[in-house]
Amino acid sequence: MRRRLLVTAPNIPFGDIFMTKAIPTFAIVFGAGLAVNGMYMLADPQAWYFAIPGVTTTGPFNQHFLRDIGLIFVFLGSAFALGAARREVRTLLWGAGAVWLSGHALFHFWEVAAGICGPDALARDFPAVTTPALVAITLTVWSARRAER
Repeated sequence: MRRRLLVTAPNIPFGDIFMTKAIPTFAIVFGAGLAVNGMYMLADPQAWYFAIPGVTTTGPFNQHFLRDIGLIFVFLGSAFALGAARREVRTLLWGAGAVWLSGHALFHFWEVAAGICGPDALARDFPAVTTPALVAITLTVWSARRAER
């Protein structure tokens, strides 16, 4: 009796295959945005300071401080890009980025709670401060759940 070798694809839904490629690709784009922001801060901190809405209300221009934060954003962007490429360190790298971005967002909430800024600062800062933290948390949770499989 002749045996037939039957090769079948694993039982992975199409959506899962799509997400396995789409999420890391999105993380690369997300990381690129963070890194570009950081490079702008490094290259021309004064232009960045005056270009970003709300920054001038947080204190006087400080070139050294802005360049320090610019380095952090370059490192964050690199972590998301590297995590997209290296599955074995993805959750660690994305998680580290999520911790910093979340701390940054929570600090902005604290400033409102402490009366340093008015509540309007939350709406103004949401797209550039809170949204990246939420995106980073979502990416990290996705990665951690995939690692459990």
